[in-house]
Amino acid sequence: MTGPIITKRLVFHLGGYDPVAPDAAFRRFERELGRFGRTWSVNASVSEFRCDLDLAAWCIVTNGSNWSVETDYRLVRWDDIIAAGVRRPMWQRIPLALLAFVDFVFTGALWSYLRANWRYAGFFLYPFLLLAALTGIAALAGALLAQVTSSAFAGVLAGLAVLAALLNWPARWLHLPLLFDDWIFSRRYIRGGEPDLALRLERIARELVATARREDADEIIVIGHSLGAVLAIDLLDRALAFEPSIGRSGARLALLSVGSSLLKIGLHRKAFRLRSELVRVASAAGLFWAEYQALTDVMNFYKTDPMMALGLPAQGPLVRIVRIRDMLLAPIYRRIRYNFYRVHCQFVSANDRRVAYDYFMLVCGPLSVECQARSRDGAASAIGPDGTLLQAPDFETVPESQVKAGQA
Repeated sequence: MTGPIITKRLVFHLGGYDPVAPDAAFRRFERELGRFGRTWSVNASVSEFRCDLDLAAWCIVTNGSNWSVETDYRLVRWDDIIAAGVRRPMWQRIPLALLAFVDFVFTGALWSYLRANWRYAGFFLYPFLLLAALTGIAALAGALLAQVTSSAFAGVLAGLAVLAALLNWPARWLHLPLLFDDWIFSRRYIRGGEPDLALRLERIARELVATARREDADEIIVIGHSLGAVLAIDLLDRALAFEPSIGRSGARLALLSVGSSLLKIGLHRKAFRLRSELVRVASAAGLFWAEYQALTDVMNFYKTDPMMALGLPAQGPLVRIVRIRDMLLAPIYRRIRYNFYRVHCQFVSANDRRVAYDYFMLVCGPLSVECQARSRDGAASAIGPDGTLLQAPDFETVPESQVKAGQA
């Protein structure tokens, strides 16, 4: 096992349900990397963008006066699978979304969301309540016109026209189509209906194992953001099936689930496959797993150990509770605090302040994931004002029992 100081790192990032093209994701990463460099007083540069069917990739070099890190960053693609759903017309999307709603309600997922985190239950209900509200507005408009014209037929036509207009503009501005697609995909994933994605994860798992065998990386990180945390577990389970000893010698292996939706899938009664994968991944001897959660992110399960919530027989992740407010300058936070999607994306964005959680410091910094996760303030006390690496913090600065209770 290598020490906490990292000079070379391999990262596999699995994003959430967001149809962002790989080149746009690269431009966003490059912009946020500059912000990271300013916050931490470090130099950071990125190579040219490369892309194929399965992965988009680029290399990052970061350095301070007494340290340097090379990061091979690989973005696992599933934007094409998401985009296929985006192209679906609303007349097809709505019945599929309602089917997903019924499925998640009658398999007990909604009630489990209420027990685990009521905010997430609200996130689940939001698109369906929004559809009901828009339908009610359209019905009211149709009823009023029918009364004025004394024609039920005219009222029905007017109601349908108003509903179509509402679904075409305010619904899209309020993210209704994308949220419907998210739940449609989630139901299909649970029911085993994503064979193309399964084949892709299989190929990437083989590449992860092959790369780990031939490269001299100090650390391999698999990061899952939002629904990508589910895919990260899927990917690691496949990799461990190919090479059970990965992480036990050579490069350390770490899993980061941030703003995670693991329980979104896991609390569905039919999610047998994910729960089995979680047990195998959490039990892997060579793997360190940390999960970061925040109260203001309604799309994660705040103060929840996923393994305990599912009653699974394996040690859960080291859970760290972080504050989005602390990561940003006050004017910026005030501007985004009610934009739930933007708050959710802060888990994969650069910070304005040096705090315990910083995505880019975990990906590009000189300290291992485990070192940062177990330190009360992450890398903040280890990096000087000029970007110099001072002294690596003690691994045991934050006891797991305190972190899981949300006391850190």
